[in-house]
Amino acid sequence: MTARMGTAALGPTERSAALDRMQSQELDVVVIGGGVVGAGVALDAVTRGLSVGLVEARDFASGTSSRSSKLIHGGLRYLEQLNFDLVREALRERALLLQRIAPHLVRPVPFLFPLTHPGWERPYVGAGLALYDTLGFSFGFSRGMPGHRHLSRRRALRIAPALKRSAFTGAVQYWDAGVDDARYVMTMLRTAATYGADVASRVQAVGFLREGERVTGVRVRDLESGTEFDVRARQVVNATGVWTDDVQELVGGRGQIHVKASKGIHLVVPRDRIHSLTGIIMRTEKSVLFVIPWGRHWIIGTTDTEWTLDKVHPAASRTDIDYLLDHVNSVLAVPLTRDDVEGVYAGLRPLLAGESEETSKLSREHVVAHPVPGLVMVAGGKFTTYRVMAADAVDAVAHGLDRRVPPSCTDQVPLSGAEGYRALWNSRHRLARSSGLHVARIEHLLQRYGSMIDEVLELIERDPSLGRPLAGADDYLRAEIVHAATHEGARHLNDALTRRTRISIETFHRGAAVAQEAAELMAKPLGWDTEQVKREVEYFTKRVEAERASQEQDTDQEADAIRLGAPEIVPVALPEGHGV
Repeated sequence: MTARMGTAALGPTERSAALDRMQSQELDVVVIGGGVVGAGVALDAVTRGLSVGLVEARDFASGTSSRSSKLIHGGLRYLEQLNFDLVREALRERALLLQRIAPHLVRPVPFLFPLTHPGWERPYVGAGLALYDTLGFSFGFSRGMPGHRHLSRRRALRIAPALKRSAFTGAVQYWDAGVDDARYVMTMLRTAATYGADVASRVQAVGFLREGERVTGVRVRDLESGTEFDVRARQVVNATGVWTDDVQELVGGRGQIHVKASKGIHLVVPRDRIHSLTGIIMRTEKSVLFVIPWGRHWIIGTTDTEWTLDKVHPAASRTDIDYLLDHVNSVLAVPLTRDDVEGVYAGLRPLLAGESEETSKLSREHVVAHPVPGLVMVAGGKFTTYRVMAADAVDAVAHGLDRRVPPSCTDQVPLSGAEGYRALWNSRHRLARSSGLHVARIEHLLQRYGSMIDEVLELIERDPSLGRPLAGADDYLRAEIVHAATHEGARHLNDALTRRTRISIETFHRGAAVAQEAAELMAKPLGWDTEQVKREVEYFTKRVEAERASQEQDTDQEADAIRLGAPEIVPVALPEGHGV
């Protein structure tokens, strides 16, 4: 499945056609939620031969699935908790994603673990990483990355000279994997659409269709047009993450699943602020802290605090930011300041609630439930294990259908852009010559689009001005903004600058300096007039201002109140208790 084989686009025309089909037939399954789990369910179901629709109230991956630590990992702390099954499952998924499913989107990342206790810590950490490596080898194929290695303090400083010499006694280096989470979700949805799923964002589920006790579909509202219609389905899957409990109350479920939201924030700083050839991981009093390589930047995270306020736009406070800076500065020779912070983002983990009140101890394992006939709920888990969660959810769907459904095959289904990626990577110098772009630009495009790079290059061929970088965000070409609207389902400026690209966290202006240019590029494919372009820019600018102001507040309550001061570009009428 490459661009040459006709990967489905998610542009305006395709969205309209998908909505028409969803309201004209009874589907096998309709999925509520366009995050990683919902997208995974749609792909799993459609590749089993089921007819599938997916609706998302906001933008694809606009919640937790665009605000993670950008890691595909087994979870070292789960190993320390002796949760071997969860680690083994996650490492198997890591290997699959790296080597078969998404080699263009998932890539190895090295991490250095500084040791601070002479004597017992090195053998303890070394034994854990040896087990981590061993578990990663046990799937019949290579784990796709080097094993761990022990380093003296001197050798560690050679690869991470930013570390404060007095802060550690030695180190161990190991490897995990990184991903652009929002891009992964969008690519998965395009893959599902290519196999026949109908997907649409800005479509909110506002109620459930019932025949007696049985759920027979959903009532939805197209937030772009305001129209409402029914989507009939034999089974409905709720994959709404931190909104799971709200939906359970909406349909009268018996509460098999309880989800608690835990807020995690991340900082983005320029690469030159921390001189290191490797990522860094360190313990905190509650969990772990990562310094993660991210292109020309570092991502520093994360926090782990209970969150009971707005779920759509969780806010980062000054206290959150200072917590991360204080902890990372404890190991850096040259400390970071708030002036070094380009971007900040906050996300909510959907944790399965247990008896412990500490969010860091709540379960990351997932649960699938059938609260009422015709409705399947899936919750918990982590980004890395989305595929297993999706397969379990569709297994539950299969039980509710009156015909034989094949087993999951997504472990054998590469995402769009994966097929042919390695061959194109090897040919990147030829691609650079034929396209007129620098080879570094081709590498950037290949690592974002894989073999779908053709789609972007064709846009540039038709309009060479699209081959120029955005003024003020030169990591990205103008063509990528157009492509976000024509192929990737971006409906608004915020979608393009926050999730299709990461300009909103990778620049000190947080996207404000490119908002006008980007909006004008999106205007033609989305049919915007001058007034709509103006509205898009104003909304995005107000959002940036509200986020900046919220990050100056000391408490969650103050930060939340200010962040909510920026209006939605399209108001989302949430049902009582927030919404789906």
